[in-house]
Amino acid sequence: MIQKISILLELQYLPPIQYFTKLIRHKTLFLEQCEHYQKGSYRNRCHIATANGLQRLSIPLKKGKNEQQRIREVRIAYDEHWQAKHWQSIRSAYGNAPFFEFYSDVLEPFYSKNYRFLFDWNWDFLDAVIDLLSIDCEVKFTESYEEQNDNPKVLDLRNSIHPKLHLTKEDPCFSPTKYAQVFEEKHGFLPNLSILDLLFCTGPQSLEILENCCKWKGEN
Repeated sequence: MIQKISILLELQYLPPIQYFTKLIRHKTLFLEQCEHYQKGSYRNRCHIATANGLQRLSIPLKKGKNEQQRIREVRIAYDEHWQAKHWQSIRSAYGNAPFFEFYSDVLEPFYSKNYRFLFDWNWDFLDAVIDLLSIDCEVKFTESYEEQNDNPKVLDLRNSIHPKLHLTKEDPCFSPTKYAQVFEEKHGFLPNLSILDLLFCTGPQSLEILENCCKWKGEN
């Protein structure tokens, strides 16, 4: 059996925990940069836990036929002050989390930068989080779009991690591990939220929890 040493994923906005379990289990991450944008995905949204329960944060995009645009050409809209709203929601949700102050100085500046393209915003953010987690994974970008990956050493998980349950693909390699959340007493444990939740709640222990979420370790 040929080991799949690389992973192929689309670029997401502050992806959920499941996404990062893939990064820690593979030596190389290929990010899809030649696809067309798909609505309703994690490409421009993430989920956090607030006092009122699950909250979706969505990045507004320039009006147009985004579904027909290459992902590199999708532009962010600034008609509304969404960045201030996103950071206010994050601060309200995690201001009392044990490690909020530890990481906020690195993450907050993103919400004062006006990125033109969604892909650039998502990449810079992902790169920063990978660094905060000390994940040792080489990142490369696809050079062309292939509807079906034929490389036996690359595990293609594009569009498998999705906010809509009926579009989420079964993942025998992922099993959410519980950790203390800010509003757990009120709402119970909410699994597979944005990586922000794990970072702010568990800090340096995040990498260990990600490893514990890898249910099946037969593939490296």
